[in-house]
Amino acid sequence: MITKRYRIEESLGLPVPASGISAVAMEAAPNPRLDEILTAINDLRRITQASAGETIEACRRELGEAFAMRHELEVMKEAITRTKSEIASLHRSESTGKGMRRVAGELDAVVESTEQATSTILGSIEKIEINANMMRGMRLTKAAQENVDGILDNVISAYEACNFQDLTGQRISKIVNVLKFVEEHLDRVIEAWSGLEGFRDLLAVETAAVDENDESSLLNGPKLQDDPGHVDQSDIDALFD
Repeated sequence: MITKRYRIEESLGLPVPASGISAVAMEAAPNPRLDEILTAINDLRRITQASAGETIEACRRELGEAFAMRHELEVMKEAITRTKSEIASLHRSESTGKGMRRVAGELDAVVESTEQATSTILGSIEKIEINANMMRGMRLTKAAQENVDGILDNVISAYEACNFQDLTGQRISKIVNVLKFVEEHLDRVIEAWSGLEGFRDLLAVETAAVDENDESSLLNGPKLQDDPGHVDQSDIDALFD
């Protein structure tokens, strides 16, 4: 009986069983090549299992980092929403005439008014000084002369006190510059977020009902020169002409 040699046996280098040898005897015979193949398969299995475990652990770490990043993004989104809400509130205050532009304008008006008032005061003090010096040249009694000297001393004190305008003007100008700086940067932030279109939902906020007995809205003070309906002293004087 001729034993047929199969292709798998040729590829593995297995010997051809002699005729008359049973299959059981062939299986019982030791084969180093087969043991080597089985060992390689077991090693490959261990490597594959270890690699799969490392891959699973890496995926778990990446998932954990992804969840943490998602939480951070949600926190950032909430912070951005709050920031946009605050900016929208500032814009609403601008539209109602109570924003930083209005404050800067009011402070500029304060500086201008104090300059005009100080100029008027200095002009009046100068006239008082001239009249007092003219009286000093007259023949006055000793008591009258002492009164004139007192007037001149007070004139000097008034001159010194009028320096307040320069100091307050400088300080108020610094505040105005800071407000304008903040205002410009807020405008840039709004433009970076697609302009006012990105704040449409936040700007559409219902205003609270005004109490009929609340007169605080009437206490707005004098209008600025560019405000509609502004009336200056010359307009008032013209009513009496």
